[in-house]
Amino acid sequence: MTHLAKLAFKNVTRSNARDPKLARRDKLIAGLKQQQLVHAARVKGEDYQVKRNKWINNAQGERVQVKGMRVVSPWFFAQDGGVYVQCRYGARVIAVDGSNNAVFVKSLQDVGAVLEALIGAASAGELDGMIAKTTPRIKPGTANA
Repeated sequence: MTHLAKLAFKNVTRSNARDPKLARRDKLIAGLKQQQLVHAARVKGEDYQVKRNKWINNAQGERVQVKGMRVVSPWFFAQDGGVYVQCRYGARVIAVDGSNNAVFVKSLQDVGAVLEALIGAASAGELDGMIAKTTPRIKPGTANA
């Protein structure tokens, strides 16, 4: 008992609550940083791939986990003699300025500057309102409420 007497004991309840606005902001910033890697690979003429774990049935009928690669889809595309850059939150395109859903640049090399500007805007909280508009509302009384 002498070892425990040296310790300071207290009752505490751990708080796992996190501000949903900050969680959405961090998710968007993580996606934009991944798009920077996609852009760097596209400039080199390659596809950016991430590791993916997948469950399949082998020849003996057992379920086994297999590691594979998945190509990440870019949020930018060439059209009209330039490149359009869209900001996405999940599968939804965000209207960054409130009405337009893409930024037009003249070349693929300029996409990096747009992604940097979007990361800066997301970090400053400028896109919080647009993210909130794109996230689905959960109706009260449903299983997810």
